[in-house]
Amino acid sequence: MIVAEPKPLDAIRQMIAPYSKVLIVGCGTCVTVCGAGGEREVSFLHDKLRLAQAKNPDSIHNYFEYTVKRQCDPEFIDLLDAKTEGVDAIISLACGIGVQAIAEHFPDIPVLPGVNTTFNGMASEYGVWDERCATCGDCCLDETGGICPITRCTKGILNGPCAGPKNGKCEVSKDMDCAWMLIYQRLERLGQMDKMRRYYPARNYQAVPRPRRIVVKSNVAAGEENA
Repeated sequence: MIVAEPKPLDAIRQMIAPYSKVLIVGCGTCVTVCGAGGEREVSFLHDKLRLAQAKNPDSIHNYFEYTVKRQCDPEFIDLLDAKTEGVDAIISLACGIGVQAIAEHFPDIPVLPGVNTTFNGMASEYGVWDERCATCGDCCLDETGGICPITRCTKGILNGPCAGPKNGKCEVSKDMDCAWMLIYQRLERLGQMDKMRRYYPARNYQAVPRPRRIVVKSNVAAGEENA
């Protein structure tokens, strides 16, 4: 899932300084799970902004709050149409995708990011997320035992391990497992040790053009098209 963290309050106050009527919009999926932009965080930010305003009477703002299921899907963004009447700006507590989706939907309203999108992660324990995918566009997990060397190796080495690990731990941190040791152990358990002999050439970062658009057709639509 996408992981984000709240922007500092001072940064948000600086962004909204030119606007008097501000709508704070949360997202009910990824940022809710990681505690950065769900309904609860929307209310927290609302309260913090009101308290900060009480200490600075010269700064007059009206705040409103609303949370949608997902900010990356048009059918949920449509629910904001009735909430944005007379609004001067929108603070989105979604990831960067949600901010852009709302900005595209409301081209005449400034849309401001309330969180910093950090990475794609997986929960390793309660309240802790580890980066597991760099969305590189060239997945090699079938060759590495389902363990990503790009994100889980500190150096992003595609042909490892390096000479640094000791006792299965990365030289950068004794608390961090060496990704390539994990890959080795996983492939050994699966009886696929021959994959350790594969050589990966240097990555071609121009191989996948950006920006990208992925079009996915449903089976029904594909069947109708082929009929």
